[in-house]
Amino acid sequence: MKRFFSLFLALAGVAATLPANTASAAPAKDKHVILVSIDGFPAYLWHDPTLAVPNLRELAAKGASAKALTVSNPSITWINHTTLITGVEPRKHGVLFNGLLVRKDGVPPVIEQWADKSRMVFAPTLYDIAHEAGLTTAESDWVAITNPGTIHWSFAELPQSDGAVVKEMIADGVATEEEIGWMQRGPNRKGVHFLDSMWTRAAIHMWETHQPNLLLYHTLNTDSTHHRYGPRSGPGYTALELADRLLGDLIDAVDRSGLRDKTTIVVTTDHGFKKVNKFVRPNVALKKAGLARGLGPTISSCDAYVMTQGGMAFAYVTNAARRAELLPQLKEMFSTMEGIAEVIDGEDGPRLGMPKPEENPGMGDLVLYAADGYAFRGDATGEEVVTPAVNYAGTHGYRSSDPELDGIFVANGPDIQPGVVLERVRNLDVAPTLAKILGLTLPEVDGRVLDEILKK
Repeated sequence: MKRFFSLFLALAGVAATLPANTASAAPAKDKHVILVSIDGFPAYLWHDPTLAVPNLRELAAKGASAKALTVSNPSITWINHTTLITGVEPRKHGVLFNGLLVRKDGVPPVIEQWADKSRMVFAPTLYDIAHEAGLTTAESDWVAITNPGTIHWSFAELPQSDGAVVKEMIADGVATEEEIGWMQRGPNRKGVHFLDSMWTRAAIHMWETHQPNLLLYHTLNTDSTHHRYGPRSGPGYTALELADRLLGDLIDAVDRSGLRDKTTIVVTTDHGFKKVNKFVRPNVALKKAGLARGLGPTISSCDAYVMTQGGMAFAYVTNAARRAELLPQLKEMFSTMEGIAEVIDGEDGPRLGMPKPEENPGMGDLVLYAADGYAFRGDATGEEVVTPAVNYAGTHGYRSSDPELDGIFVANGPDIQPGVVLERVRNLDVAPTLAKILGLTLPEVDGRVLDEILKK
């Protein structure tokens, strides 16, 4: 743990005070970049000719694209959005969950979803270096970005009524107080299709009002629909087609602004999707083995616990005094369990682009990967370790090397060479490529600049 805190302080220092050479001497203040993430968009659906996404297909036809985009491990939303915007693996940027995992002795870990960005992201982001270089930045529903200090205009997943952009939108008649209220947690919260429309409305407002050099824009309905109905379902196709229409609304705003010839638009995603037929519930197995204790679905005390993330899970020894004893027992237990394809020691995390447990307390002591057709659930109710996936159709989290986890990549703009189709890119390559377009340089990235899609 002492090693981790040393690493944490070092990385936090990097994030808080960026070195002077992270930005070039001539940032492109007359250029604009819009990074769009359509959540949960598998490459195999992009290649389906019956998918009606005319705006996205036009961007690709007149710009550049890739047949597949390799995502990061774990193949989860916040992790991969952070890779997209930093160009480094999760081992370096530090995000391993949709939030910040906090470990405590003898009880299950907890997720602080809205932890400040400074506590979660330990690598410089594209918006950090853009801000430092004097460029303007904006975001609508980006993630791991709470109170970053380097975003000029923000419309968060849960927008606050006293936020500057919210006040502007209400004053300009773009949104109402009631609509902002419908976005908050609670019984009055509307469906994700409504939330996507609001995040789109905010992105358009920020573009038209402030014309930021960098705009980050993320929609969620596709992911939600694919979880519930499946990625090849009728509702899944409809969700993607709605996302394309919302993208078209944003493109129309760029056209109206007269800045299309100065604006690069990149559309990508955080992960693909796999079909789910059964759930594996490792915490039920821990409860039956006497390693977790509690009533009903709740674990109140434990010697070990599993935090699930769809197709993968992290197992933790929560009783430090029994770590040496329990780790081999847990590995044997999970290695022979139905629905678990692979168990990996946390110390081997770096070969998957993830940290070791002593480098980041969010890292599991063991990494569990589900077999095809299976996903993990974290509850501990009942006696059945494996159950049918009733009213649940698909998920992600599996190894990024699985082709069903591949995502999409499309780029269009004045700096993009039209007609280029690459076999494969990595989400690690997105941030350094966008940095070059903006006249910036991200330090010590794991990705590369996609020079082959850029005009010479």
